[in-house]
Amino acid sequence: MKPILILLFALISCQEATIAEDPAVDRQSREVSYQGVSVRVIIEKPTQKDLDVLIVYHGTVQFDSNLPQAATNALENFKVILDRKDMMIVSVAYPQENLLFGDGIRQAEAALLWVKHQASEELGIRVGKIFLAGHSQGGYMVTRLNTMHATNGVISNAPGPLNLVYRCQLEETGQIPQGAVCNKLRSEYGSTTANPEAYQQRSLLNFTRSFKSDILFVQGLSDSPIQMASWTGFRQAVSSCVDCRGRLFVEIPGGQHTALFDSPMARSEFNAFINER
Repeated sequence: MKPILILLFALISCQEATIAEDPAVDRQSREVSYQGVSVRVIIEKPTQKDLDVLIVYHGTVQFDSNLPQAATNALENFKVILDRKDMMIVSVAYPQENLLFGDGIRQAEAALLWVKHQASEELGIRVGKIFLAGHSQGGYMVTRLNTMHATNGVISNAPGPLNLVYRCQLEETGQIPQGAVCNKLRSEYGSTTANPEAYQQRSLLNFTRSFKSDILFVQGLSDSPIQMASWTGFRQAVSSCVDCRGRLFVEIPGGQHTALFDSPMARSEFNAFINER
């Protein structure tokens, strides 16, 4: 499938959603494990036995003590925009605090493989189609997972960091405040000038090939300057991939970092992507 670029010219509405308790679903938090790698997940499961699954990944947190709330927020935010009420949602609380950026992919992968190979038996259901969705660093995670394992489709909103060399150089030169991500990389690898390859290997720009499933990217065009400085190059690299499945780009003029959740038209594309696969 050829890459498709959709430009959405619409006003963006930002609305807070109220999550009501639904007696027809069961929500539980549990630790799951696949081949020795464990991770905490929050599961919202309808009462049906045959269930398609949406696995969602939250954005960046500073402390792992915030992971339960981040995973809960991700579940509720994706639930609001998902039109289907017959899908199980699994929100993955992948760790960050004591890891170099990107190393949480092991736990992110373990959750996906648990859903693929063990969830049916452990939850007493029959898993059908599996979709991945992530926001910000969660978008980074699902994009990387799409280079590793096939699913029925992937949705990535404002994925990043796209270019850690650029981002961490801004911190090193004092143009933006220093943060935990770059500080940890600097302690391990030295500066971006001394060792740019180490930063490049962990940047999402390094993962633009061999997508195993169709993927939808949503990007607000009024996102942060750091994100937008590398977005065009990332989109071009993904679009030129010769060994990837389908790639769909939805760009939201005026959209911010949370464009997928704020834009009715982005929500429509999100649901169409799932329903057509």
